[in-house]
Amino acid sequence: MRAMGVKLVALDIDGTLIEPAHYGHDHTPTPRVSAAVAALRESGIAVVLASGRMFPGTAKIARHLGLPGPVICQQGCSVHLLDGTMTHEFPIARAPALEIIDYARQMERAYEWFNPLRYIVSQRSQATDHYGVVSGITPEYRPDPENSGVTPTGVGVISSRTEANGIHRSLVSHHGEALHILDFPEVTVAVAPEANKGHALSLVCAGLGIDRHGVVAIGDSVNDAAMLAWAGLGVAMPHSDAYALDAADRVLEGREDALAVFLEHLAS
Repeated sequence: MRAMGVKLVALDIDGTLIEPAHYGHDHTPTPRVSAAVAALRESGIAVVLASGRMFPGTAKIARHLGLPGPVICQQGCSVHLLDGTMTHEFPIARAPALEIIDYARQMERAYEWFNPLRYIVSQRSQATDHYGVVSGITPEYRPDPENSGVTPTGVGVISSRTEANGIHRSLVSHHGEALHILDFPEVTVAVAPEANKGHALSLVCAGLGIDRHGVVAIGDSVNDAAMLAWAGLGVAMPHSDAYALDAADRVLEGREDALAVFLEHLAS
């Protein structure tokens, strides 16, 4: 595969590096996946993580894998070096962010307000606690996150699997031209239009002097779609959602070790 000109592999974390069946207390990749990532680097292929996690949780996995950085965090809202230096950040405009918060209040739904290092939520839930754990951030709970003094990179309306799709349609109809709206199962997230993993990955690759045609991107979810579409080869995991499947050039076979097998092949 090296003869095909692969220079960089961009990897999502949750659902990709760490498949749902492997979620555990420490939330780290399996030994075989970790070894495959090491083999990529030994073969001269750079590896970059691109995650929905905030910086601490993303950096934890990068260090576990021995990666030097940079890392792409928060769906592409920010890019960081492993020492914590932020090289790119894409804040959301405050006016539409407040409109989305007003919508959440009218719907009597909890909401989140976040930047690269702080995650502020109007109401505690199992989903917000879980995101705090994987992101390495302690969620801050207060009734008015918008008055926290934090300039946000994104906001989200927290709901349920049955409600989220309708909320997504509503936000797209009102804000779809000005914001990037992400349709997750239990939260609908709004970020700046340029805040996506594809744009962030393009900036990282430009800094490394790597053309998009030398990039393989692998993911499984709506927040990976822009990255899969931008890369020379976009690869979706077997369990991917419709957004990732539509954006991908290839879908891995539905086997437990599919990612490890593919990475080993790239490194060979």
